[in-house]
Amino acid sequence: MIKPVGMPFDLPDTAENPAAEFDSGVEFRIEDFEIGYEVEAPENRPPEALRGECAAFFASGGPLAGADFGERSFEERPQQLEMAVAIAGALIAGENLCVEAPTGVGKSFAYLVPLIFRSRYSRRPAVVSTETIHLQEQLIEKDLPLLRQLVGIDFKAALAKGRRNYVCRRRLSLLTGEERDALLPAPSLVLDLERVLRWLERGADGGRDSLDCHIAPEVWDLIACEGGNCLGVKCPFFRNCYYFRARRQWEEADIVVANHALFFTDLAMRCGDGSAGTLLPNYGAVLIDEAHTLENNAAEYLGLHLSRSMVTGMLNRLYNPDSARGLLLRSGAGFMDLRAEVAAARDEAFGFFAPYEKLLADRHETALTVDHDPGFPDRLTPHLLRLGKMLSDLSADEEDAAVRGELSAFSGRCRDCVDGIDQFTHRTRPDAAYYIETERSGVSFHVAPLDVADVLRETLFRQDFPVVLCSATLTVRGRFDYYTGRTGFEGGRTLRLDSPFAPDQARVLVPRTMPDPSGAEFLPALAREIPRFVELTGGKAFVLFTSYQALRYCADALRGDFDRHGWRLLAQGGELSRYQMLREFRSDVDSVLFGTDSFWTGVDVPGEALSNVIVTKLPFAVPGHPLIAARIARIEAQGGSAFSEYSLPEAVLKFRQGVGRLIRSRSDRGYIVVLDRRLISKNYGRAFLDSIPYKLELFDNV
Repeated sequence: MIKPVGMPFDLPDTAENPAAEFDSGVEFRIEDFEIGYEVEAPENRPPEALRGECAAFFASGGPLAGADFGERSFEERPQQLEMAVAIAGALIAGENLCVEAPTGVGKSFAYLVPLIFRSRYSRRPAVVSTETIHLQEQLIEKDLPLLRQLVGIDFKAALAKGRRNYVCRRRLSLLTGEERDALLPAPSLVLDLERVLRWLERGADGGRDSLDCHIAPEVWDLIACEGGNCLGVKCPFFRNCYYFRARRQWEEADIVVANHALFFTDLAMRCGDGSAGTLLPNYGAVLIDEAHTLENNAAEYLGLHLSRSMVTGMLNRLYNPDSARGLLLRSGAGFMDLRAEVAAARDEAFGFFAPYEKLLADRHETALTVDHDPGFPDRLTPHLLRLGKMLSDLSADEEDAAVRGELSAFSGRCRDCVDGIDQFTHRTRPDAAYYIETERSGVSFHVAPLDVADVLRETLFRQDFPVVLCSATLTVRGRFDYYTGRTGFEGGRTLRLDSPFAPDQARVLVPRTMPDPSGAEFLPALAREIPRFVELTGGKAFVLFTSYQALRYCADALRGDFDRHGWRLLAQGGELSRYQMLREFRSDVDSVLFGTDSFWTGVDVPGEALSNVIVTKLPFAVPGHPLIAARIARIEAQGGSAFSEYSLPEAVLKFRQGVGRLIRSRSDRGYIVVLDRRLISKNYGRAFLDSIPYKLELFDNV
């Protein structure tokens, strides 16, 4: 086992002037770090005593029982203890573990405590990867500080974020110098730039999350850290670089909390030839929370995403002929030629993506499989190749190090775009889904691997560190087979914990005579039935939809009725963001929230505010989406049943996620209403009912 033992630089706390000039710098290479490594022998893994330490911590007379939880009192949870001891065993043996921990188990403490005790024995840090920002903040700001007091161990924890979350001092210096007017998309944005400078002068950490003022996204794009133009240790701002200061904290941490996006981006870099380096420290254990999204996250971050807006956005930053702004708005013959080439490439970018946009429009689709070469002309690639070469040549002669770094970075981005176009148009990746999709500002190309199991098996589950997966929903009818088969989990055991909640905490209500969801009568029936069940709790309800069309129909039909009852209707797709909707819902206990996909999972509203979850339709994935269709076709081509092997288990897991929003503590009570009669009329309905612990009640519609 390997551990980084030092870095040849120090990061003092003193700040440099963001506008300071510099005159040196070369393109950053990972080997510039010269990080030393030493072998960590197996005997440095936690000893068998780790099990006893965890058991003692969670015991009725242990440190957790004596903690001050404010208004809440300590609840001894056998499932929490079982989970912690099982994780301790996996860490001791160096084996993998897959845990289903239902809501209420207290899984964050159950995995953090073994990792904290482990830190005394192992020199390599543990990485905790989560899906949601909310959980990351909970771990860093609440759970880990409390546990530091309770365990009596002076461990270090750090939050790892992608480099674009930090201000780049070198790029900021460009905007505070002569390049400012050319680089800012609009003169009015100077005020935003001044707000950023005042924020940094007050001693900010340079992280976007701590920004105490609003700035336009275009300004952040110009000052954010980026990998392609980072000069690393050769940058004059390196000693006070916000991003590398944060990375130094990761290197020194015992527990690093990251999100799935950063973790899988790092994993993709580790899958390569090593030239790209890595983002996260050389970890010795991995804990993936909210692991029910493992397959989809792996498919996204180990695949390709290239859009028209990405290409034109890159070109506009070089030179935008419409606004006469950009990095290349400088004097000199070389820059004049580059501006002409950028303008030509920009025109060709619109022309290149236009046939794909028309194809979607003609088919009346928002996403479409493109599994063969449609024969559309590609005049963009020659322009990008020529532009990349011109940028590279000009950067070699550029005296200004800041501009030289930018030119070199844009040259690399041109090559990346060319590689992406080639991969998509020539289908260079086998066993993958190739499709196009409509985005707000154009069309995007996607290449997603259809079988991430083999990739994860090799890159994640067969390494020299244990991997623990946990989520509230990993099993279908009590079995892990579907989940482990889709994710490639191996090299350890599975553990399914019982729910700490009583079956009588929720009632499952299903009308007998709802129309079939595929019929024309279904939406009007929803609009009739939803108010009836909302009235049971006087608001305080989540209404979960599987499509925006159904949500909008019901929201438009019911808004007036809800107003008359005094129920505030919060409908997804309006002016409020997801975060704002949840905040308003929690503050107004009589409100009703209409949500689609993003509200089925990752939402925590304990107490009276959420007393009713209404599922309008069983959440089967839309088979028309190219990625879903490709997965289904692959199963059928191999002689399997796509419905029983993929569609049904996926729907059951999502159903469990959705209804799991209701009961979050032992004091919660409420209703789960399912307005899809297939739950009782189809044989497969039993798979959904068996997946939740609550009793079914049938009755006739009004």
